[in-house]
Amino acid sequence: MKPSVIHVHRGGPLLALVGNPNCGKTSLFNALTGSHQKVANYAGVTVERKEGRFTTLTGRALRLLDLPGTYSLHPRSPDEQVTRDVLAGNALGEKRPDLVLCVVDATNLRRNLRLVLSVQRMGLPVVVVLNMADQAEKRGLNIDVAALSAELGVPVVRTVAVHGHGADELRALLDDAAVWRGAELLPAEAPSGDLDDHTRVQQILQRLGLEAQLPRLADDRIDAVVLHPVVGPLLLALVLFLMFQAVFAWAQAPMDAIKAGTDALSGWVGDALGGTLLDGWPRSLLTDGLIAGLGGVVVFLPQIIILFFFILMLEESGYLPRAAFLLDRLMGAVGLSGRSFIPLLSSFACAIPGIMAARTIANPRDRLVTILIAPLMTCSARLPVYALLIGAFVPQRTVGGLFELQGLVLFGLYLAGILGAAAVAWVLKRFTSHGQVRTLMMELPNYHWPNWRSIAMGLWQRVKIFMRRVGGVILTLTVALWFLASFPGAPDGATGPAVEYSFAGMLGRGLAHVFEPIGFNWQISIALVPGLAAREVMVSSLATVYALSGGEDAAAQALTPLIQQGWSLATALSLLVWYVFAPQCMSTLATIRRETNGWKMPLITAAYLFALAYLCSFVTYRVALLLGWG
Repeated sequence: MKPSVIHVHRGGPLLALVGNPNCGKTSLFNALTGSHQKVANYAGVTVERKEGRFTTLTGRALRLLDLPGTYSLHPRSPDEQVTRDVLAGNALGEKRPDLVLCVVDATNLRRNLRLVLSVQRMGLPVVVVLNMADQAEKRGLNIDVAALSAELGVPVVRTVAVHGHGADELRALLDDAAVWRGAELLPAEAPSGDLDDHTRVQQILQRLGLEAQLPRLADDRIDAVVLHPVVGPLLLALVLFLMFQAVFAWAQAPMDAIKAGTDALSGWVGDALGGTLLDGWPRSLLTDGLIAGLGGVVVFLPQIIILFFFILMLEESGYLPRAAFLLDRLMGAVGLSGRSFIPLLSSFACAIPGIMAARTIANPRDRLVTILIAPLMTCSARLPVYALLIGAFVPQRTVGGLFELQGLVLFGLYLAGILGAAAVAWVLKRFTSHGQVRTLMMELPNYHWPNWRSIAMGLWQRVKIFMRRVGGVILTLTVALWFLASFPGAPDGATGPAVEYSFAGMLGRGLAHVFEPIGFNWQISIALVPGLAAREVMVSSLATVYALSGGEDAAAQALTPLIQQGWSLATALSLLVWYVFAPQCMSTLATIRRETNGWKMPLITAAYLFALAYLCSFVTYRVALLLGWG
């Protein structure tokens, strides 16, 4: 779901967090602001912004803006351009910061301090946050904070953001009025303006006795295994495989609990309203529309949380850039670089942040191809559909005494999406990449244990986004579909279910002519329409339609046995394949339009995905019929 543009509150002083990628900037943001955060977009662009608020030790309220990570203020990407525009006071809808917190990685001062010098030249008061100081000390580097402060002419605060250490010291410093003036803190003897930043940093490190490169020590030993040309890819495949297995194995118990609670609530509401003035269509709206529809989506929340948990763990540990490095050669075979891996992995959660993450790819052609194939990654909105069909048609049994068969099928669906994306990228390579030479240069951050507080906050933010979808888009569409499936009522003498004579029934019969060759009945055809707004609505739509089409008793039945009885295995397989390649939700297409500045690319994306989904579903359905699965 696209975050909305927020209206900036002008009431308090504004601090901006600036730093290189992987310097711990976001951990510091979380440590300072806690739950007082909101995520939105910068006005006029698709770059995500995080804003929070916190108070100093004396109770002074401050706003904190987490700017996109950057290596310099000479922008080469939309992210870096936004950081420079905010610091220069040129960002639409945002005032210039009153003070900048420059977060630097203590284990890599040589690179990080160059950004500090660039920010100082912007003429803003600066406080340097020396983060990951504990990691530097473990590797034999002792940094004299006072001496570094004197060299830079700005205050320096030592922190270990992942554990919250140093946050109170920073709050206390921000109560000092001199910090906000900045000009009084300039060094008495400013370095010569003829020196470039690299030379200045070199001199600072020499005077502090820090010029020696730090050994990576344990990181090097781990990388010898993780980045091994044979062991590394096998380890990555194992990690991804176990992630998909866990999505089913760990989620079963909480899913059963949610389902039982939904069924109990539906029964209680139905009994309570029976025989009252609200019996009839109000009772149907609550039980068949709201409870059946929303409950059919919320039940899959545990699986979505598990998927996000693994992605956040891989990101927090420093493993994701290594995965991109490992896949660079493989992705190069289809015309992409390893930099496309992280946007594509993000698309497993949702295609929208994945498409937006492609901004970090410098090559315009690679960026466009990544945007076009990101929708083929299996987003979390598909999980409810996959889980429903796999649970109904794939038996629960163990394969080889170790792996769940349902988890294997889910892994196969994810793999099918990956292979489909690779095939599309390869085709585009044949037509668009002649004469291009690609090189991959990227930083490999230090390994560290994931911070559980950051992971918990990340999961909570994603749960809130999911529940907003349930309470917003999905609720609206569920009620709309209930209305279409309920009115007008069946005529006198009708023999079929009332829903067949409704507006939804008429629409479904019309669409069924289009989808009949791939095995879809009229109920599936109806459910595909609201699924264009949000994928997971497909499940609530089916729950609503079947609850109504089966009469009074069907409302209390589970959706799984209904489709087991009414669909063939060939139809179920065809629908699974459809959702591997299906046209994207409108939010994704709108994001592509904004990222590409026009409707050409989203229209191309929708057209090729529809054609690909229809073709693959047609082949799947016909082969299944030949195998006698009809």
